[in-house]
Amino acid sequence: MPVAVSTFRTLSEAARAFESDRAARIYSGGTIVMRDVNEGDVSFNRLIRITDPAYRAVSVGSEIRLGGGVTMGEIAAHRDLAFLAPVARAVGGPQVRTVATVAGNLFAPRPYGEMAAALVALGAVAETAEGRRLPVEELVRGAPRALVAAVAFPRPSGDFRFAKVTRVRPKGAALMSIAALLPRGGSGETRIVFNGMGPHPVRAVAAERALAGRASDPSAIAAAARAAAEGLSPLDDALASAWYRREVAGVHLKRLLESR
Repeated sequence: MPVAVSTFRTLSEAARAFESDRAARIYSGGTIVMRDVNEGDVSFNRLIRITDPAYRAVSVGSEIRLGGGVTMGEIAAHRDLAFLAPVARAVGGPQVRTVATVAGNLFAPRPYGEMAAALVALGAVAETAEGRRLPVEELVRGAPRALVAAVAFPRPSGDFRFAKVTRVRPKGAALMSIAALLPRGGSGETRIVFNGMGPHPVRAVAAERALAGRASDPSAIAAAARAAAEGLSPLDDALASAWYRREVAGVHLKRLLESR
């Protein structure tokens, strides 16, 4: 089936086209959608391409705002986004990072989605082209179809950490990744997010509870490691079994929490 490509100069025009055509998909960086095109996916017949500069804009202040079309390569090279550079560099190889985008990563199927997990840990909000705002944590669970224009989150005041667990280095698919936001001084919200421990990035609530107010306490870290997989539902796939993921989740979380 032929696939048409429509280019729009503004996000609002692209949003109207996307809303009116249920057989359309957004062409952001193309790392996922072009694979689907090449494999003959017949669930869509139109790609919507956006050239609005706002879609590629980065704003850094007390709040950080990343346009949906900002690439992993741009994040990795931005001096004010150094805390996110390890996450961006975990996405594919150099060629993939030049095109893989923030918005595309939010909808990347398992085992991908490292940036989506990091944004959940940072408490990010997705801004749609229609003006709606919803937590990325809700979006990754399967929110209504929308064109994500940007994501925004407070500049982290705590310690942000990230780890990707893979059997093939440096750019193999992750059997899991972990993003953590740890408050300094015992105040603030602890957020720990696993990707690969379910069908989408998910918070490890039991581990967060164990660490609350004591993120650097060895006994709290040990308790969080024991509770890492509690309430999570990992799946079997070609990378690892659900049993293996449950067994190693606490080990990798403990290593991340103890890293400096």
